[in-house]
Amino acid sequence: MRLKMTPGTIVFGGIIILAVIVFVVVYWPYAVRVETPSGIFRPLETEEAEGRRIYIANGCTYCHSQAIRSIDWGLGAERIAQAGDYVADRPILLGSERTGPDLSQEGGEHPDDWHMAHFVNPRYPRPNSIMPPFEYLGEEKIDNLIRYVQALGMKQADLRMERQDYWKEEAIEAYETGPEANVEWLHAKVPEGWHTIPNPYPATAAGLARGHKIYQDFCIGCHGPVGDGMGPAQPHLYPPPLNFTILRDRGVSGGILYYQIMNGVTGTAMPYFKRELESEKIWDVGNYVAEYFIGQSDANKEPRGIDASYEPVDEVTK
Repeated sequence: MRLKMTPGTIVFGGIIILAVIVFVVVYWPYAVRVETPSGIFRPLETEEAEGRRIYIANGCTYCHSQAIRSIDWGLGAERIAQAGDYVADRPILLGSERTGPDLSQEGGEHPDDWHMAHFVNPRYPRPNSIMPPFEYLGEEKIDNLIRYVQALGMKQADLRMERQDYWKEEAIEAYETGPEANVEWLHAKVPEGWHTIPNPYPATAAGLARGHKIYQDFCIGCHGPVGDGMGPAQPHLYPPPLNFTILRDRGVSGGILYYQIMNGVTGTAMPYFKRELESEKIWDVGNYVAEYFIGQSDANKEPRGIDASYEPVDEVTK
């Protein structure tokens, strides 16, 4: 028996297909929705909720998702998203695009002043960012937007923010005491083993060129083109970005630079780069900073092992 494609058949078939789609896409997810909050859940406070409305109104969800999956390695990937994280969200802002980083655990990754510089102009702290500036929102709306972003991650974000606030007080006190005390404080936060490690990469022309490119891509917006901490983000940050030129003759080593670039300085606008930059890139930008801004370098000095095969041959370790 052959089915004739009559108008009635087409209409009836269309209704059946539509009903199946509505059942699968609308009714079934609603029927099996999770009502139990996850272990990190907490409701948004008034300013955070207002920030969420601003987030939605400005289309932030078009470029940022809020759902960490088991296959993710980037920002926030210490915790896989759970259904109970979203019990109060209307609408749920999972998002499907990752033009920018996922934000489900963004709260506490940076202090508030970093976010202020970032929303005013994302290219201040992130020179290669393609995110548009939001300075037109005005300070009050940006403050509410920051409150929302800092709440992403809920109870875990609150713990990260406590840590940011604690170390910010320490960092401000060290900065306001003067350059000597500030450098001493910064170095004291680096494990002792790193203090005596020289940069294992020789400061070759090619290596310094790589370091220059990395500096332009990640560092210039805060530390400035001459490393004096006077980049375009500086007016929004406190304590301000480190002026590298004050490090000369103050015991800085390649290992100290590497650790602080890798791990960041919590409480300040200096973020960690261990999830963005491979080991060689961190050493190369450390060499660039040491050579051009600090004016002294321990690149490829003792203690050293056997140089990699591509490195220039010298009489010491031939």
